[in-house]
Amino acid sequence: MRFRNAIYITADNYSSAFKMLLYRLIVGILTFSLVYVILQLSLSVIMTSPELQNLKDLATEFFRALFGGDSVRLETFRPDFTAALADFFALVTSNGGAIAGAVVGVCLMYILSRFLNGLCHFAAANIMHDRMSVFARTSFSAAFFKNLGNAALYQVIYVPVSFVYDALSLLICWFFFFYLPSFLPSWGFLTILLALSFTVALYICLQSLKMTLISAWIPSVLTGEESVAKGLRASFHKVRPFWRRFVSYLTANYLIVVVNVVFGLATLGSALLITIPLSFLFLLALQCVHYYEDNGKKYFISIHNIAGAEGAPVQGIETSEDSLEELNKKINAEDSVRNEDNQ
Repeated sequence: MRFRNAIYITADNYSSAFKMLLYRLIVGILTFSLVYVILQLSLSVIMTSPELQNLKDLATEFFRALFGGDSVRLETFRPDFTAALADFFALVTSNGGAIAGAVVGVCLMYILSRFLNGLCHFAAANIMHDRMSVFARTSFSAAFFKNLGNAALYQVIYVPVSFVYDALSLLICWFFFFYLPSFLPSWGFLTILLALSFTVALYICLQSLKMTLISAWIPSVLTGEESVAKGLRASFHKVRPFWRRFVSYLTANYLIVVVNVVFGLATLGSALLITIPLSFLFLLALQCVHYYEDNGKKYFISIHNIAGAEGAPVQGIETSEDSLEELNKKINAEDSVRNEDNQ
């Protein structure tokens, strides 16, 4: 039921996916430009060095000799390549500070891109919350600037914590992949495939665990029940029922992987421009649905379809006995006030 409702809510907020796509493209172009400048300034000595050019020339010569059947050159190629590689490593070692600076700069740009992209996720969640609570349609720009302070504080906390968690998850999966084959039967390449399959499953489980633990964070802030700083702690307290949430996120993550892989391969990657924003939107919808259901709040799926706990009032409405006509009057009044503010 919750999974189905999240799908309906995602479809109802389908236009937000295109707004998120445009926003992420702008952020992507900005961060890519900064990364290019950092790499160009830090690694220009290496990229324009004769040592690197010598390696490129040797690689071209190797493939020319390989496809041309020049066995004499292939026999003498190894000493030349080893010497050129040693010269290149010596150049890299002598410019270790510049390389370290480039690595730090790229990491900072990655964190900056996650911070900026997270702002639009918070805005999309606010649009979804307004739609579910009072069936109002909030513009993306209004939701973005209205929640800019909370969104920025949320990202300041979330991005470093998530970065450390993801890094540890990758490290665990790395060791798991290389040590698991020693516990499996020696079936050659099939053993490697099994190890890779179990490693992917472990990584998805770890990501599902993270989503489960912070599931109530954004919704609790948007409803005004918690501040951003206290929202994370409240999310851990409101994680029950744990297994219901965990299974839903596990299923959602597998579904997202399958949909993105299938559509990406079928369209040579072009469909990813739509499926990736929709994936983020669906996860936000799942967070909101879990929060409303677990806290006994009613929410709109459509104007004639209200889900949630029986007897619980719809958020923003005084009693559960309000007629649909009164509800529409309230929604129209709020839309009129919002339009006047925009003008």
